[in-house]
Amino acid sequence: MKNSKIKANRRNRMFYIASAIAVVFFAVHLFLMVYTDASPAVSAGIIGGIYLVIVVSLAVAGYLSSPVKIADQKLTPLLGQLMVDVVLKLHMPVMICDMTGKIIWYNRTLAVLVGSKEALYGATIDGICPLTIEDVAGDKVNGGIVLGDKVFSSVGYEIKAGDKEYRLVVFNDTTELAELSKKYSEDETVIMYIIIDNLGEMLEYLQEKYRSASAEISEILRNWAAESGSMLKEYERDKFILVTDKKTLDLETEKRFSILDEIRNVRVGDGNLPVTVSIGVANMTGSLAEKAKVAQSALDMALQRGGDQAVLKSADGIEFFGGRTKTVQKRTKVKARVTANELIMHMTTADNILIMGHKYPDFDSIGGCVGIARLADFCGVPSNIVIDTGDSNVRHCMERFSGMPQYDGRFVDAREGLDMIRPGTMLVIADANNFSHFESPQIAENADKIAIIDHHRKTAEFSREPLISYIEPSASSCCELISEMLEQTLPAGSLSKEEADMLLAGILLDTKQFSRNTGTRTFSAAQYLREEGAVPSDAQEFFKADLDDFLREAKFENDVVIYRKVIAISRCDGEGQSQDRIAAAKAADKLLGISGILASFALVKIGNSVHISARSTGKINVQLILEELKGGGHFDVAGAQVADRSVLEALTMLKSAIDNYMDNNK
Repeated sequence: MKNSKIKANRRNRMFYIASAIAVVFFAVHLFLMVYTDASPAVSAGIIGGIYLVIVVSLAVAGYLSSPVKIADQKLTPLLGQLMVDVVLKLHMPVMICDMTGKIIWYNRTLAVLVGSKEALYGATIDGICPLTIEDVAGDKVNGGIVLGDKVFSSVGYEIKAGDKEYRLVVFNDTTELAELSKKYSEDETVIMYIIIDNLGEMLEYLQEKYRSASAEISEILRNWAAESGSMLKEYERDKFILVTDKKTLDLETEKRFSILDEIRNVRVGDGNLPVTVSIGVANMTGSLAEKAKVAQSALDMALQRGGDQAVLKSADGIEFFGGRTKTVQKRTKVKARVTANELIMHMTTADNILIMGHKYPDFDSIGGCVGIARLADFCGVPSNIVIDTGDSNVRHCMERFSGMPQYDGRFVDAREGLDMIRPGTMLVIADANNFSHFESPQIAENADKIAIIDHHRKTAEFSREPLISYIEPSASSCCELISEMLEQTLPAGSLSKEEADMLLAGILLDTKQFSRNTGTRTFSAAQYLREEGAVPSDAQEFFKADLDDFLREAKFENDVVIYRKVIAISRCDGEGQSQDRIAAAKAADKLLGISGILASFALVKIGNSVHISARSTGKINVQLILEELKGGGHFDVAGAQVADRSVLEALTMLKSAIDNYMDNNK
């Protein structure tokens, strides 16, 4: 009855439409005959074409409207039944949970995969897999989900039943893809650059033993490569390139590059000195050329840190392995002359020069800045030393230069230094290579041209590559490096007595009066300064302390503990002052005088940071220990600042870093 009514209505509509079309066509026909020259045949053809278009359009519209709606109505219950049947029999795990994450339904595949003998109804989604209800919201795809012994990805769909919302979660098996991805990662090409970093210097006077020692090291490296099926090629004398894969690298990382220890066991000469190698590793994706460039950069960092270590560069950052051997002086005055000439070339093209050391400057930092200022005067370019003029240690040094016209107004603070930056300004850094340790990181960020001269091990990549990077960890001090540069470039007698005394004081500070970390270059630099007018007794005047400083040092002697039998740790309780930082350094020096002590640490809180000074007899690398606390320095002299921590918290962190070092270097 209902269908016959629908058909009757449809016939009536079609009749009305046909009648309207007939009237319109008749009117068009009259218009064409009366107002145009068209013949009856042409007029009939035009009308016939229009009629055909309208009929076809109506037919298509009628087909798309009424029949499809009827089909949808017929298919709705059928599709619902089909979908339920498909989900039940689907080989993919499926479950439905409410908005709290509680499972209200799951298929048999999921139950078999989870291996639960009990019903999962009422359990939560995070109880069977590492997902939450937020993870399956929308069309977000989650990967790496382990169910049973397989790996899956999942996607959630929002579904509604009445006024309630649910999540339909479908899991897709990606086990094969995960295995292929793992294999691809393990087969990723890794490039290492290896260099024997001290053999030439050690055998300078033992040429007859050079070939045998070099051959022994080469044999060790070739056996090491053969064990993992890697390719080793010597491209220059004592320089190698190793091509291996990520799987081999992971094994070496777990063993912390034990090849360093194996090679260190090779001894040469009557002095029984160890041979060491440096390794630069690129663990990254990209072309072979890109990997080779990164590996070379890692090797350069290993050498700048003193050698006998592996530096691993990856997308996650930089890792250091080894570094247990104290550096051997291997510099020549040729490099000092080349660096000085390059620095002078850049200085002469600058409009003005800013010179800066590290925060809380010591005599080595101040002396280095004074030496660079003298080089700037030689170039005829105006220069200023950016320094904390409020520091008592700095004021004491500035008094020595107060009567010299060329130093009138030369010392400026960081704020004044920022105002002096121009497009042609050059910045020279002395005694620091980490941007965060500079007296004013803001100046370093705004200066276009930067040169760095330092003797500390490099601890981080430069945010911007400097024009000159002269970093020599084998040098005793920054003043030693700069004295060599001045000797190679300035005419004799160019230094004033005050400048020579300041540079000598820097060397005396970092060598502990020539008792540690000295070499032939150290005494050669001191001899040059002596010839330029330095007087050792006058340089010693910088080290005299007043009564307040003496009492500050005494505070550190009240609380000394011996840790791990060979390490002395002292701390100053309560809030300290800026002068206590120097007292901490002196206290750390004194602690080394205790019998059986190989390293010492002194802690004091100044402002919002705990300052740590570290010293070593040369058998423990305190620089590696403090690197874990974001510090740095030298093999036997280092420091760190721990922000937003109490002294006790910093002490706990320090002991943990000591434990890590001692356990990894047994």
